[in-house]
Amino acid sequence: MTRSVPIFAVVRNAMARFGRDETGAIGIYSMFTFLAMSCVCAVALDVTHVYSARTQMQVAADFAAHAALYNRETMSADDAKQTAVDLVATSMPDTIYGSLFTSDDIGFGTYDYESSTFNPDPDAIEAVQVVLERHEDNANPIASFLSQLLGIDAWSVRVTATYTTFNPMCFREGFVADGVVDIQSNNAFTNGFCIHSNEYVSLNSNNTFEPGTVVSMPNLNDLDLPQSGFKTNDGLQASLRSGAYRMRVLNRIDTLITGVQTFGSSLMPNYITSATVVNLSGRSFTQSQFISGHIHRLTCSGGKLTIANGSVLRRVVVVTNCEVKFGSGTVLEDVVFVTTNTGANSFNSPSGLRLGRNDSCAVGGGAQLVTRGGVNIASGLQMYGGQILALGTVEFAANANGLEGASIVAGGEISGTSNMDMGFCGGGMEDNFESNYFRLAL
Repeated sequence: MTRSVPIFAVVRNAMARFGRDETGAIGIYSMFTFLAMSCVCAVALDVTHVYSARTQMQVAADFAAHAALYNRETMSADDAKQTAVDLVATSMPDTIYGSLFTSDDIGFGTYDYESSTFNPDPDAIEAVQVVLERHEDNANPIASFLSQLLGIDAWSVRVTATYTTFNPMCFREGFVADGVVDIQSNNAFTNGFCIHSNEYVSLNSNNTFEPGTVVSMPNLNDLDLPQSGFKTNDGLQASLRSGAYRMRVLNRIDTLITGVQTFGSSLMPNYITSATVVNLSGRSFTQSQFISGHIHRLTCSGGKLTIANGSVLRRVVVVTNCEVKFGSGTVLEDVVFVTTNTGANSFNSPSGLRLGRNDSCAVGGGAQLVTRGGVNIASGLQMYGGQILALGTVEFAANANGLEGASIVAGGEISGTSNMDMGFCGGGMEDNFESNYFRLAL
């Protein structure tokens, strides 16, 4: 007799057997594992792609910011911005990357390092900020790949670059040469003063370097010293730094020469109040021939001219193409004296040339010598807010004094002998010619 089994029991037994049956479990586990790993790989692949694109955008933003700020020195704000946009477009064209940024995404201003804040100012030339963006609103998002499995069709990225200008202190007060800086004995350098060579610095004995002074060159192993040089040059070892500078201020010396004799230009000193140019000719000139507040052009006989002994020149710009000899005891206060002469002694003096007013670093009273040649001062050079810019070599002999502001920048060498005192002024150097250097703030 056949015994019937309730259908409920059949189903229950079948389900129990199915629950105990492990056949195919690996396949199901593998399916879920594959799905999970696919999601992880999708995210990893797309994140790597996004970070690569972001890095490329950051490089472009940095490049654009530097280009805009660099060109702002000589261009209007609008032209500098457009130049930056055009430069980036050559490496990241709109046809491939879409519109990354426009001139409206570049802003000039100032930067506060204490608060790490960029402050927009359309008239400023000290800092710039650039914003690049890839976004759906710009129709150029970064496409996703496997992330589309997770519902992510594209990624948006925004980068910012901020560049600022700065002036290395060595160029403001100190000796800076593209060639060797050669200093002899018994010299004193006080806190803040800088000696730099793009080749090497050579020192003799018995020089003193207060804490805060800087002596720098590309390779400190090239420092030229006598035996026991660190023992006989007090403070030298602590002042050593490695580094090199581009000589930007000398690279634009022709621009400076043109600017100082162009009335109303940004390089024209504010003590020049007349657009009338005084033209002088001859071999020797006295202080009475120079008119305060005017630009002077000097034509000489035989390629050389002399400023009479003891002359005091104030509030003038003087431009010549001659070799200039400053007589003993010549004083220049609120003066820019320029020569395009390329000789080794384009500016020279037997003794006692004073650049600037001895006024304890007060505002004004400084003097600048600018030459396409070299400078040779036999003895007693005095600098009080004074600057020498020379494409050639600058040489000065014993007893130089620059305790209240001295800046010498030479495309050749700087050679100083003995018994000089050079120090940091801080104030009273406001009329120095400088060229901006650039660094990334953010």
